[in-house]
Amino acid sequence: MKDNILELVGRNKALFESDIEKNNYEITEEIHNSNILVIGGAGTIGSAICREIFKRNPRTLHVVDISENNMVELVRDIRSSIGYGSGEFATFSIDCGSEIFKAFINSQKKRIGRYDYIFNTSALKHVRSEKDPYTLMRMIDTNIFNTDLTMEIAEKMGTKKYFCVSTDKAANPVNMMGASKRIMEMFLNRRSERIPVSTARFANVAFSDGSLLYGFNMRMEKNQPIAAPKDVKRYFVTPKEAGELCLLSGMIGENRDIFFPKLDEELNLVTFSSIAEKYLEKRGYEPVLCETEQEARERVTELKEQNKYPVFFFNSDTTGEKDFEEFYTDKEFLDMNKFESIGIIKNELCYDSNKLDEFTREIEKIKEKGNWDRIELINLFSEMIPEFKHKETGKFLEGKM
Repeated sequence: MKDNILELVGRNKALFESDIEKNNYEITEEIHNSNILVIGGAGTIGSAICREIFKRNPRTLHVVDISENNMVELVRDIRSSIGYGSGEFATFSIDCGSEIFKAFINSQKKRIGRYDYIFNTSALKHVRSEKDPYTLMRMIDTNIFNTDLTMEIAEKMGTKKYFCVSTDKAANPVNMMGASKRIMEMFLNRRSERIPVSTARFANVAFSDGSLLYGFNMRMEKNQPIAAPKDVKRYFVTPKEAGELCLLSGMIGENRDIFFPKLDEELNLVTFSSIAEKYLEKRGYEPVLCETEQEARERVTELKEQNKYPVFFFNSDTTGEKDFEEFYTDKEFLDMNKFESIGIIKNELCYDSNKLDEFTREIEKIKEKGNWDRIELINLFSEMIPEFKHKETGKFLEGKM
């Protein structure tokens, strides 16, 4: 499906071709002479970054991820598409928040001296991760504290540049995932006094692992109906575009820059239901709208025999679902001229160190209790982000097909 993604999301041209071409020589030369670490490199975005780096023949490319299976696929994909390079390429199935990771870093210091660039794409990215207080706490650890930890490691190692993925949902957040990334940006800002850092906010990555569009592939493979909200419009980028945006930000972005794609609201906002229809048509099926989930489940076999496929489209009513998408707020200063297809949020050095320390202490206190609920975590986030308007409906995606 990868070749058809652009058409499915309503575009006929890749976003960043021109900007990549203009900066490719500089980026390629720098990568060729650099030791690079990608954390969370077996996920969709991390894998796309790894492919962009590997094809530019780095001196060293090391990839860390907790998913053994995805790591195996990353290696097979690179070997089967790009092949081999002159530098060292190795993968490590390690949790970046663990003592094992610290030992790994110490061993690499002795071997290669330092990682010149570190790309961190490790994250809990789903809005559904806030459904229970325990997964929510893991999201806080992964998105905020592991990021701060790995940036501290980068600083001590003498890394030239640290890159971390943010999200469009960090702009005026309405869910805990977006709010966790906004708080992460605050921690990054504090670290930026001692090590250059850049990041990227971008739209939904089409067919990324675990996404709704990825689920379309899974549903068809398992002979199950396709369900999607009909009232939710989103911007989409392809996995390759996500990798390119991160590469540009990580390699040539200035300290505290946040890159985002220039996308047009009128041209590029599309509904999940419209993508579902195009997806099925590309697969040779006519979508048939069902009135209920049960009807959709029951009619798969019958309709497939007629080259048709059951779909169930519904109005969204789940917690944390943002009504519209935005990459920046009216309080952020933008540079819209440096790149053809990329805008830049130019952040000043601005953070409240006491507030960040208090947040850390409060999370530690909550953990020490041994039990906690969602509300106290939501309230703590609201103290950190006064404009945070958490959208609570009492319903979660776990309750949807």
